[in-house]
Amino acid sequence: MAMNKKALQGAIAFAGISAFALTACTGPSGGGGTSTGSAGGGTITYGTTDKVVTLDPAGSYDAGSFMLMNQIYPFLMNSKPGSAEASPDIAESASFTSPTEYTVKLKPGLKFANGHALTSSDVKFSIDRVVKIADPNGPASLLSNLKSVAAKDDSTVVFTLKAANDQVFPSVLGTNTGPIIDEEVFPANKIMGDDDIVKGKPFAGQYTIESYKKNELVSLKANPDYQGLLGKPANDGASIKYYADSNNLKLDVQQGNIDVAGRVLTATDVADLEKDAKVKVHKGPGGELRYIVFNFDTMPFGAKSADADPKKALAVRQAMANIVDRDAIATQVYKGTYLPAYSVVPDGLPGAAQPLKEMYGDGNGKPDVEKAKKAFADAGISGTVTIKLQYNPDHYGKSSGDEYAMIKEQLEKSGLFKVELQSTEWVTYSKARTADAYPVYQLGWFPDYSDADNYLTPFFIPGNFLKNHYENPSVTDIIKKELVTADKTEREKLLGDAQSAVAKDLSTLPLLQGAQLMVAGADVKGVERTLDPSFKTRLGVISK
Repeated sequence: MAMNKKALQGAIAFAGISAFALTACTGPSGGGGTSTGSAGGGTITYGTTDKVVTLDPAGSYDAGSFMLMNQIYPFLMNSKPGSAEASPDIAESASFTSPTEYTVKLKPGLKFANGHALTSSDVKFSIDRVVKIADPNGPASLLSNLKSVAAKDDSTVVFTLKAANDQVFPSVLGTNTGPIIDEEVFPANKIMGDDDIVKGKPFAGQYTIESYKKNELVSLKANPDYQGLLGKPANDGASIKYYADSNNLKLDVQQGNIDVAGRVLTATDVADLEKDAKVKVHKGPGGELRYIVFNFDTMPFGAKSADADPKKALAVRQAMANIVDRDAIATQVYKGTYLPAYSVVPDGLPGAAQPLKEMYGDGNGKPDVEKAKKAFADAGISGTVTIKLQYNPDHYGKSSGDEYAMIKEQLEKSGLFKVELQSTEWVTYSKARTADAYPVYQLGWFPDYSDADNYLTPFFIPGNFLKNHYENPSVTDIIKKELVTADKTEREKLLGDAQSAVAKDLSTLPLLQGAQLMVAGADVKGVERTLDPSFKTRLGVISK
């Protein structure tokens, strides 16, 4: 199961992030798993431990919510299975008509499942709403270069950008910012509840929602009116079953109670399933990143703490960077399914560098406690520093408990830290972290598109997704430059400069890079097509 580093780099470079898929030998029994349908695709059942925060695109920027949104909402831009290239989805055409204007023409006759026409007005409403609401858990930071949206006529939308030659804007329209919603259903200035969304049927993706029990069971039906890039689903419908525990997910894989399962199985679960004759393991390394976030206001010596001192706060972050042993975590906790990460951009992506390897620890990726002690001494810190360290066990997998127990052990063994370790379930965690509840905490990143910028813009510009009160104008300037630099060599240098700059500030502490995880049956077809560089789980390509 362990992944060779060279193979991982090549896979990321050419395929971005994909998934592990497990294939069982029997189909599901019981509800939602019958194998009938005119196309022979039947209804497939997908299992996951991930959680939905909200079905409202303006209010979520997480893998669990986006996975479901990808099935039910249309996008202007999307990517074909097997490709990461942004192509028109419900759009007939999309192109830059000037350096700062991106024009999209919609296909004719588009409509939502409720019968309402889908026009350029809905597109403008959808994108403007994300920016206007600017929810702390939403994706508004991805639209930082957007100046305005204009509906020129019923089928024409013009996006005016602040900076010219935006190299990633077409891809951004296929991310969490991009679901097109019905302006006759959603309020313009607040997040809408999931049950009200389901009742309104504002869906125009490959599927519509037939029934919805949040984070328990969702029933999807193929949408006959979908006119997008992905075409007709290979199945008649799908059920998504949510698990509170990965052990139960693993058991249902082994018993054939589900066709396909995704995030999250532990590394031990995967190793066990590889030995099961009824299960086939499909491997696809990728660009997932696991890291620690520092809240610059509430961390030790943070700006709003009683003993605020930016020099000491930086020393705390530097000491942690010098102490943490990534290789031990990768091998002992994750059995080699993750590799050490020495940058905010995973190794293997064009423009990726490894500044943390040189700047911290022994200079070769190993820890250096003496260097950590020197950082404390130089900043005038004496005695131990208490770290309140928060992690999440359900969104990032049960192994997070072992991961953060090891980090606690490493930090405390240095004699510099006392660590108060706490965990919270994801639905609460995702909101509390943006409300300054956690001084130091775990996050992971599943990229929106295959470009190094997707590991920079969402995190390190003003108004970023982390909401950790970090801002460095020089970093912002570098990121703005790389976004609009067409020359590949020059852009990759800027990407490297940005990684070095944030490594000095340590807004986040990257730990591991690895792959997503997914699961399915031997009679199930199309599983390999989910292992592509689009970063999206596509239930529509799976059939039985």
